Amino acid sequence: MTAATVTAGWATGRAAGREEPEMPEDDQLKSIIGKPMSKSKVVVERGPVANFATAVCDPSPVYRDPAAAKEAGLAAIPVPPTFPFVMQTWGELAEIQPTDKPKGNPMGEVIGPLMAKGGIILHGEQEFEYHRPVFVGDVLEGEGTIVDAYTKESKGKTMTFIVTETVWKDANTGDPVVTTRFNLIHRG
Repeated sequence: MTAATVTAGWATGRAAGREEPEMPEDDQLKSIIGKPMSKSKVVVERGPVANFATAVCDPSPVYRDPAAAKEAGLAAIPVPPTFPFVMQTWGELAEIQPTDKPKGNPMGEVIGPLMAKGGIILHGEQEFEYHRPVFVGDVLEGEGTIVDAYTKESKGKTMTFIVTETVWKDANTGDPVVTTRFNLIHRG
């Protein structure tokens, strides 16, 4: 299976009339590369998968009906291609979470001060690289890391990019299942 890339952009807050944010120092950006962002365990459940398929307007019965999935040659109900974006929201059960979650918020170290001075936050590129399909019933363990951070000038504005990667592995075998990459952008 090949990786799919979905790009979306939306503003989460525009501050009119505020001073332009300063460009983060290269050393500050470089210092967060490699820092852990998240660690969690998720259970992929049928209801959230069906709801997500509905939300993305995919009427395929393979995302809702085990018989349709079997008829399509699948071992179980698969997830829609972009479902890993929401797995932590819909599948993170409190009682099964690892006790050694990372402390702090490396992304917030850079984005927080920039947001305080105004600008907008954009969801940049999102990528999903499947090593095997994700199915209802899977229990996956994910670890997220900041893999890149940099700035660019665009039309007189500074854009700060922070790229995270989360590797989701099968909780039983430790084999990689899906790797997600997410690019958060602050535009001053």
